[in-house]
Amino acid sequence: MAIVAMDERAERDSASSDEGFGRLRIGNLTIGLVHLAQAIAILALSTDFSLPVTGLYLQGPPGGPSPSMPFSEGDLPVGPLVSVFLLMAAIDHLLVSVPGIFGWYVRNLRRGVNYARWYEYTFSATLMIVLIAALSGISDIAALVGIAGTNGAMILFGLLMERFNPRADREAGDDRGGPTDWSPFLFGCFAGIMPWVAIVIYIAGAEENATDAEGVPTFVYAIQASLFLLFNSFAVNQWLQYRRVGPWRRYVFGEWVYIGLSAVAKSALAWQIFAATLM
Repeated sequence: MAIVAMDERAERDSASSDEGFGRLRIGNLTIGLVHLAQAIAILALSTDFSLPVTGLYLQGPPGGPSPSMPFSEGDLPVGPLVSVFLLMAAIDHLLVSVPGIFGWYVRNLRRGVNYARWYEYTFSATLMIVLIAALSGISDIAALVGIAGTNGAMILFGLLMERFNPRADREAGDDRGGPTDWSPFLFGCFAGIMPWVAIVIYIAGAEENATDAEGVPTFVYAIQASLFLLFNSFAVNQWLQYRRVGPWRRYVFGEWVYIGLSAVAKSALAWQIFAATLM
C-alpha cells in the first residue's frame, strides 16, 4: 500500500510540474462524464428507427441474366449506436484520468503521442462514419465494411504521424530528427476522403434520379456539410500541431484542442445523427 501511495504521489508531482499537463486529468474527467451523460440520454430517447443492411450475392454464373440476388443482413439501430459512440469517447476520457493510467498518458504526451486517443478514434469515428454513410443511403454490407476499414486506416495513420515525428526534441529546440515526415498524414487524408466520396456519389445520385416530389430534403445537405466539417476538424488540429502554428508549437495545446473537439464536435456529430432519425 505504501508503494502504491508513493507511486500515486510521484504521478501527481510529475503532472503538476507542468500546468498544462496537471489540469488534463480534470479536463478529461469532465468531458468523460459529459459524454457518459449524453450516451445515457440518447439511449433513453432512442426510438426503434433503424437503417437496413443489405447484400447482393452471386446466383448463377457471373454476367448471367440474374447474376445476383438481394438479401437483408439486418438493421442498424441508429439511436443505440450513437449512444455507443459517445460511450466509447466517455470510456477513453475517464480511463486516462484514473491513477496509474494517467501517469502513462502524461508520459506519452511528453513524447508527443497519445495512444489512447487514436485507439478510441479507430472504433468510435469508424462507427460514426458508417452511420453517416447509412443515412446517405449506402446499405450494402460490403460497402459499409470497406468504409469502416478505410476510416480505421485513416485513424491509424494519425497514430503513425505522431510515432514517426516525436515532438519532445523539437519543442526543446532539437531538430536532429530531421524535417517532419508528412507521409502518414497525407496517406491518412487520402484514406479519409474516400468514404466521403462514396457519400457524395450516393447523395448526388439520389438527387439526380428523384422525382420533383421526392428530391433529397434540404436538411440532408445541411447535415452532411456540417458532419463533414466536424468530422475533419480533428485532422486540421493535427496539421496545425505539426506546422507548429502559434500556440500549437506546444504539443499539450493540441491535446487540449483534441479534448475541446471531443466535447463540441463529437457531441454535435452525435446529436445531429440522432436528430436525423427523428426527422
